[in-house]
Amino acid sequence: MPRLSRIYTRTGDHGTTGLANGERVSKGHPRIQALGDLDELNSVIGIVRAVCPDSVALEPKLAMIQHRLFDLGGELALPDQTLGTMEWVTILERWIDTLNADLPHLKEFILPAGTLAAAQCHHARSVCRRAERSLWQLSQHETVNPHSLHYLNRLSDLLFVMARVLARHNGAHEVTWQPDQEIGMQQPPPDAV
Repeated sequence: MPRLSRIYTRTGDHGTTGLANGERVSKGHPRIQALGDLDELNSVIGIVRAVCPDSVALEPKLAMIQHRLFDLGGELALPDQTLGTMEWVTILERWIDTLNADLPHLKEFILPAGTLAAAQCHHARSVCRRAERSLWQLSQHETVNPHSLHYLNRLSDLLFVMARVLARHNGAHEVTWQPDQEIGMQQPPPDAV
């Protein structure tokens, strides 16, 4: 891989950017949108790693996920390259099953709240869903590795389960959605509006 000696190149000043094969495309191209969403997802997972308590032992999994997301970005940056595999998906499914085995069954919707680590993990989950949608959008026009699509789908599931684990760490609890009438919120009287 070439070493970056200069950060700015000025080649993107006119609304295009270069792919790894030298092709220039619009910065609004669905491929670039998907790359940007993967980059954001990777950054948000970096925040989860930074705030994740060591005692939860999610760090090695999150680190591997960041490397796989970088691989997926490389796959998108070089059209016709395939990096994502079914084994990647299978690993996530094993992690989901293992982590979920110790969690209680869901009875209510969970709000993206609780501890800082849990809330950040929910943020990562929602960005992952957007990245998956972007990749599906690209797949409507160009060939996309189906394993990469499956990986992002399972990753959002894993991030949800990780958020649940983080929310319950050290005796804390998950924040569940409560309909208005159940939390005492009522319509204000007409003269209060």
